[in-house]
Amino acid sequence: MSHKTAKHWINGCFVEEGPVNPSINPATGQEIGHYHDGGADVARLAINAAAETFRKSSWRLDAMNRATALSHLADRYNDCLDEIINSVCTENGKMRREAEYEASHIARCLRFSAGLAVQNFGRVTDVKPGTQSLSIRQPIGVAGLIIPWNSPGYLMVRALAPALAAGCTAVIKMPSQAAQTAAIAMEIIAGIPEIPAGAVNIFVETGSEGAKFLVDAPNVPVIHFTGSTSTGRNIAKAGATHLKRVGLELGGKTPHLIFDDADLEAVLPVLEKSATVFAGQFCMTGSRVLVQRGIAESVTKALAARLEKVRPGPSSDPSSDMGPLIDKASVQRVDAMVEDAIRSGAVPIVRGGPSTTAALSGGAFYHPTLLQVPSSNMPIVQEEIFGPVQTLQIFDTEDDAIALANDTEYGLSACVWSRDVDRPLRIARLLDAGLVSINSWANLAVEIEEGGFKSSGLGRLGGMGAMDDFLETKQISQTFKHA
Repeated sequence: MSHKTAKHWINGCFVEEGPVNPSINPATGQEIGHYHDGGADVARLAINAAAETFRKSSWRLDAMNRATALSHLADRYNDCLDEIINSVCTENGKMRREAEYEASHIARCLRFSAGLAVQNFGRVTDVKPGTQSLSIRQPIGVAGLIIPWNSPGYLMVRALAPALAAGCTAVIKMPSQAAQTAAIAMEIIAGIPEIPAGAVNIFVETGSEGAKFLVDAPNVPVIHFTGSTSTGRNIAKAGATHLKRVGLELGGKTPHLIFDDADLEAVLPVLEKSATVFAGQFCMTGSRVLVQRGIAESVTKALAARLEKVRPGPSSDPSSDMGPLIDKASVQRVDAMVEDAIRSGAVPIVRGGPSTTAALSGGAFYHPTLLQVPSSNMPIVQEEIFGPVQTLQIFDTEDDAIALANDTEYGLSACVWSRDVDRPLRIARLLDAGLVSINSWANLAVEIEEGGFKSSGLGRLGGMGAMDDFLETKQISQTFKHA
């Protein structure tokens, strides 16, 4: 497939609506294509199509057809894997190995959801002689899915697959930074005959007018959003007007708890990558390094040496270790946070910062930064950075480590590093985090529920629980003659 100008996919047709804007490669600043920029009018068309298809087609009633559609989607995505990977590298700035990792989850998620589509999660019980009660689950209606730009290939599918498995129809808002990747998804979906026109609708948008229309629409009973906590709060408030089901996966401040008995040969390369994968533009970026005093000096020196050697560059250059931020405005934003932290007392162990390499001047490159901080109260510790910046703090006891780890409003993920048999599980149970990776980082499984504690979100995607937001539960009671 070749995409020069990405369109919208509405009611089974490609729609050219809205001004045409350029898609930009963040590693070079060069145009790689164009897209039609949607808004409220396109969102309205998409919602009407999804609502009509939900009411009039057999999609919500035919579980086997949905399972077949999801299975065929998985096959088609596998056929297009190289194209998706290339698009994510070019449009998103990811290293090829990172794009390959993202894309590897897509078919797996679709196949898992295909199995969920034909499962009957209801039950039947005889509540008394002559009375039978049934609990059935049925699709809630149109699902509004608002997708972020940082992992657009997989995160779109992660939300869409369970929505379709449940029998919902969907309206998907894709960000303009992922317009070319969205166009590939549209063509893949267009090629699946089991999906009726209007069951899946996708529009691309730079701003938020279409997304706001989706959130406010009374005939869209469920919204799922992945993105910033501040936007998630606004969506939850707006959705409350119509008592919408709202699923939110929001920001994170993943801490690494590194104990004296940790295997440092295993820790250090993962510690580095947890800050530089996706250039730190990941909700589970390992932005907080908490290290026990006995090994603090050695970990600090070794991590600093590794971060100083990281080479930012485009994915097209095999010598690149880390890609760009999504745009130059993000470079300025991240650097301003770092400068503010230094003025407030943070000690720069590795200063990093905007790249001054002439060959990279067209791109949005930022060198990794490591700051030792005197307090958890600093904004650099409390706020999501979305860049390759880590803070370092020292602790003495397990209780100290747990208190530091939990001392933010976020609770998406955490990591525990220790060779002790009991300690990791003991600590994992006390951490406010939806995912705890033991002697690893961001160790996600498609087949297990994923989501956050506290201000990191509501609801779960992944696993059997992924369908919960997209299903209503209904009790049916029947009285019959008892023999």
